[in-house]
Formats: sequence, structure tokens, C-alpha cells
Amino acid sequence: MIAVRMSVATLALVLYAGATASAQPRTTAHSSTENGRTFADSGSGVDQLTTALIHSKTAVPNGMTQRSTEIVELTGDLVGRLLYHVTSVFDFAHATLVNTGDQVFSGTIAGSEPVMLHDDQFRFEVNLATGAETGRVYLLDHITGPKLRCTLDVVGTGMNATGNPTFSYTGQCTSTERRS
Repeated sequence: MIAVRMSVATLALVLYAGATASAQPRTTAHSSTENGRTFADSGSGVDQLTTALIHSKTAVPNGMTQRSTEIVELTGDLVGRLLYHVTSVFDFAHATLVNTGDQVFSGTIAGSEPVMLHDDQFRFEVNLATGAETGRVYLLDHITGPKLRCTLDVVGTGMNATGNPTFSYTGQCTSTERRS
């Protein structure tokens, strides 16, 4: 049953049919950031579900809660990886799955210098009967690198050949860099 789960990075954004091979990173003028500059971002990703570290599984009414750590790979305007610490709440009576938790993105955004951003607000919802997945990622907490904030919408696109969930994302990033 766990293999049915799709997550973002599934941010979720987590996260699907071989889309990572077709999306190539773009080098754009966004690497010279200006305070308040907002630009659109899009791409795809894959949640490395088959290598997830399952920390715990707890039975709850109508289902279970699982805590795990996964790696999500992003391509497109965001190029890098998310370390995805996810709490998955399965409700088998209603055929739903909700993923929440913490994730840290490490990579580049639209050709920027390397950046690390944290998100503790993401939420992904999966219909276990149909496999449909949607979610939102909030990479708002700056850790290091250019001062950027990103909000992304994620839509599941299926599973790749190795059984890992794939997804596409669209959204926007804003530079919060102070220039003197």
C-alpha cells in the first residue's frame, strides 16, 4: 500500500512518468537578484520513494500514520534536491493520504548561486483510489545563498519505471536580497 503513496515534492513538492529526463535546467538573468523581483518557475521532479527511510508506522482509526525521510529530485527552474521529512496520514476508509512535515531544498533557482531554503508548511493530498495528487510548497525560510522565497503548486504525473512518484510544479520565486 505504501508504494501507492505519492508525495512532493511530492513538494512533495510530493511530486509522474519519466518527466525528469525531459526538463533541463535553464540559465537565466534571474541570478542577478533584485529586492522584490518576482519571476515564474516551472519544472518537474521525482520522489525517491523506493529508497525512503521509514522511521515509524502507527495504526490510527481508519488507517495509519507513517513518518519517513525521502529525497526528492527537482529539475527545471529549480535544480537540486529536497530532503523531505514527511508525516503521512493514510485514511483507508476515505481513500485519502495527506503529507505534511519539513523539507529543505538545496540547489539553484533559475540559474542562481546555490541556495538552501526550508519549508514547514507544505501539504500534499492524494486520492488513493485514483492516484490524483495535488499540493503546495512554501520554500520561505532562507538558510543560505541568495535570499529567495518560492511558492510552488505541485501536481502528480504518475510513476516512473522504477516505481517512484513523479510530478510537475509551477509557481513563483521572489528575491528578498538587499542591495546597497
